[in-house]
Amino acid sequence: MTPQDQRHYDVIILGAGAAGLMCALTAANRGKRALVLEKANKPGKKILMSGGGRCNFTNLFVEPENYISDNPHFCKSALSRYTQWDFISLIESHRIPYAERKHGQLFCRDSAKDILNMLLDLCTRAGVEIRCNTQVTAISRDMPEGAEEETPLSDAYRYKLQIENRQVACQSLVVATGALSVPTLGGSGFGYDIAKQFALETSPLRAGLVPLTFSDSMKTVCEQLSGISLEVQISIKNIIFTEDLLFTHRGISGPVVLQISNYWQPGTSIDIDLLPGIDATRLLVDAKSTSGSSLLRTAMGQVLPRALVLELQSIWWPDMAERPLAEFSDAALRDIGARVNRWQLKPSGTEGYRTAEVTLGGVCTHELNAKTMETNKHKGLYFIGEVVDVSGHLGGFNFQWAWSSGVSAGSVA
Repeated sequence: MTPQDQRHYDVIILGAGAAGLMCALTAANRGKRALVLEKANKPGKKILMSGGGRCNFTNLFVEPENYISDNPHFCKSALSRYTQWDFISLIESHRIPYAERKHGQLFCRDSAKDILNMLLDLCTRAGVEIRCNTQVTAISRDMPEGAEEETPLSDAYRYKLQIENRQVACQSLVVATGALSVPTLGGSGFGYDIAKQFALETSPLRAGLVPLTFSDSMKTVCEQLSGISLEVQISIKNIIFTEDLLFTHRGISGPVVLQISNYWQPGTSIDIDLLPGIDATRLLVDAKSTSGSSLLRTAMGQVLPRALVLELQSIWWPDMAERPLAEFSDAALRDIGARVNRWQLKPSGTEGYRTAEVTLGGVCTHELNAKTMETNKHKGLYFIGEVVDVSGHLGGFNFQWAWSSGVSAGSVA
């Protein structure tokens, strides 16, 4: 093999995360010479940290409705080409023990290392070359003599990448760089820079699956309740999620908050039902008739954490805090009950990309072929994973998008 051959690859994948590794091994299994370039010191950092170190690698109930995109139909092709059952079969063939949690979420029983080691082993067997601590400083298209600029889909295009003090070239370039979320694990905007270089449109970016924060009096309430968790229902218009909420020093978090954060916009309110499935008004009115000598906080403390009840008392009925239920009018109890079932709060913001699990928005789907993830303008240029304007709900859906989009590109790149 000549030095020139050693610098040329059939496909180069930028990013050794879930999508990049899946794409690489898929392409290599087709006999393609594949190189993965990763700027971090090791591959799969986000895989290792996900799911509390156990990696929520997919979900039993993957549907297009679990994804957010300007084009809600775009994800269908990739998700049907490589399904959650395909990935489950893959890990079962490697005898990786896993467990189902709520809402069909699948986690490793032991460690997320099982998933990463499986992918790396498959890459090794397929002959994939992975280089970490490698920064790409420039990307260009090389048109051999005779190729014309007016034919952007010509096979004559090749991509050249400058890495350190040398160049590598490829027939196909796959951008699997991830996005802006969790910069400590390698998140960056490099993929969007590449899109811009090749005149591809991107949709507005914002942090998703992220805790919500407050700057008004609610911030103090959250500080007082930090560490307390309970199951609630949160809604914005007709978008509803029921799951655990966690109070933090900065605001509210927990699975249900992360889910609704994808739909929250600055300046808008969220509705929290503290007793989903329970008519709080009926509960309080009945308590008045059966335990009229009791305090309202006592009745509420039967169904809600005591610390939360005390905070609600200071907000909603401070002047009646020491009065028995019998002295509350039914109208007053109806008002408090209504607030329990629909506590309206207006967050001031989110914790941002530092703690966000995904980045909403990205490379616009109309720039890509839904079946192959190849750009429509440039033959051999692909975008997969989180850098694309496809974001999943919490629960393994983003990993499934990574596997599915990786296979789609790797099957043709």
